[in-house]
Amino acid sequence: MYHPTTRLLTILELLQARGAMSGVELAARLEVDVRTVRRYITMLQDMAVPIESERGRHGCYRLRPGYKLPPLMFSLDEAVAITFGLLITRRLGLGIDPVSVEGALAKLERVLPAEARAPVHAIEEVLQVEMQLPDRGPEQQVVAILSQAVQRQHAVLLHYRALNGAETERAVDPYGVLYRNGFWYMAGYCHLRQDLRAFRLDRVVDVELGMDSFVRPPQFDLLDFIEESISQAPGLWQVEVLLYVSVAEARRIIPRAVGAPQAHGDGALLRAHVQSLDWFAYFLAGLDCPLKVLGPSEARAALQQLANKLQNMADDSK
Repeated sequence: MYHPTTRLLTILELLQARGAMSGVELAARLEVDVRTVRRYITMLQDMAVPIESERGRHGCYRLRPGYKLPPLMFSLDEAVAITFGLLITRRLGLGIDPVSVEGALAKLERVLPAEARAPVHAIEEVLQVEMQLPDRGPEQQVVAILSQAVQRQHAVLLHYRALNGAETERAVDPYGVLYRNGFWYMAGYCHLRQDLRAFRLDRVVDVELGMDSFVRPPQFDLLDFIEESISQAPGLWQVEVLLYVSVAEARRIIPRAVGAPQAHGDGALLRAHVQSLDWFAYFLAGLDCPLKVLGPSEARAALQQLANKLQNMADDSK
């Protein structure tokens, strides 16, 4: 749980680390509103902390040049958060040297007060993190460059290898970077295709930060776009399924990456692009609603084969 003192110290750390930040940025980091940030800034200024403010459209807060915070200190909550982050970093498939993670954990432990070392050390020793990972993740540098490009709103030159092995050079305006279910993605405007595109970062051969700037659409929903792109990716099969529930209920139980059910008579029609009909049969069998596979016939056969298999298993269990 945050306390006002913790938030005040966090503001100081952020301003010293970043040089200048707007009230909106600070509010997002602290999970409070902008008015609360202004109140915290006033409290710090009343304590003689030299925070200067600039008004206007691009207004921000900054520490007076030359001001330095006391030596680095962490609360127990901060230390636990950093430890969790470092342990999870090992499993993100970014090619980060495990020695670097161990070094960071060791440095963290050195600056902790004695009462905080025991719980943090226990987490390091006991916690196991299991996450779904692809066979090959992106290079750490790819994620770093794309993140900078998104933040600065600068285009990038992308050398990209598609699923079929074809390689292209593309100028892209990157709108966001996403980690989802074991894979890293970037979405943005592709000047080669003249449209929005999603890219798997493990297929990026090389990336360079460009100088051309762009304006990110303010209402762009990164997760929604990536999941829609996944659902529309070409598959070996396009399956149509009629779900005998409302559209709202269908969209609740069908992951966005599988498809977006549409109204159809008294139910909802799902069109899904899938690589494996056997997998899709298992998926449909797990849905808690009546349904009918409209096509293709191979999809109905896969579902029937699964039903027969389950029936045989049930009979053998008697």
